[in-house]
Amino acid sequence: MRASRLLSVLLLLQNRGRMTAEELAEELEVSVRTVYRDIESLSAAGVPVYAERGRAGGYRLLDGYRTRLTGLTGEEAQSLPLAGLPDAAAELGLGTVLTAAQLKLYAALPDELRSRAGKVAERFVLGVPGWFRGIESLPHLAEVAQAVWDSRRVSVKYRRWDNSETIRLLEPLGLILKAGNWYLAAQCEGAIRTYRVSRIRSLEPGAAFERPAGFDLAAYWREWSEQFERRMYPRVAVVRLSPLGRDLVPFYLGAVGARALRECREVPDEDGWLRVELPVEPGAPALGELLRFGPELRVLEPADLRDQVAAAVDRMGAFYG
Repeated sequence: MRASRLLSVLLLLQNRGRMTAEELAEELEVSVRTVYRDIESLSAAGVPVYAERGRAGGYRLLDGYRTRLTGLTGEEAQSLPLAGLPDAAAELGLGTVLTAAQLKLYAALPDELRSRAGKVAERFVLGVPGWFRGIESLPHLAEVAQAVWDSRRVSVKYRRWDNSETIRLLEPLGLILKAGNWYLAAQCEGAIRTYRVSRIRSLEPGAAFERPAGFDLAAYWREWSEQFERRMYPRVAVVRLSPLGRDLVPFYLGAVGARALRECREVPDEDGWLRVELPVEPGAPALGELLRFGPELRVLEPADLRDQVAAAVDRMGAFYG
């Protein structure tokens, strides 16, 4: 553990130049006193680490010194696909492992390429979760990820959509991060299904299993998502949208509504209103979705949905006299 940390100190100084003891301690999640001891150990081992005094001081390596101890461990290599998603890596228990892997890769790059890679990190941040959403509790995510990696069955207590609980014996095949939520693709009783990781209440690891030959996680998720969307939006509402209403569609109806707008072949009338077919959820959710647009949307079909919207508007009008 300490040898790995000493290498991390060395690579941090090599990649970033001068760093204070406080900056090193924060990066490595250790105390400043531990950093002092590590610097002394590196110096004793012949690494040319110099301390610069003053407000702009810190530790740095002798100019031109570079280490070639940049070999990746197995865990570090596994973490690289998550290099652009540090929050996701941390949720999977790979945060410090990913940091170490990135440091080693940066150290192995020529100066020009390392500088260009650093500019990307300075200029781009990928935020996966949507706005105004609470962070899900994921006490079993790391265990699920380990079961996926080891191809090991897990017995889980799972909370279904109606809040009832059930016991399932799952064969985990893959994890998917979608809009800030983690989903597990797993085989259960001979069929591959999708489970939301935040609904796993308890987990017990079991025996190893054989993955289905030829299983493609990306293809499975793509097909499952399309089927889920069709289940969620089984109806089509024919509406007219004002120019402002069209601008509001991506915010109120998300990707489904935005795609309906892109695929629309109609042209706006002289007042800018456009006839569009919008996928909607069944029952009350559809009414709520359409009422959000206020006077910027008019429902044409189906007749029952038009009548529901009209009745709701009448009731709202009565509230305000």
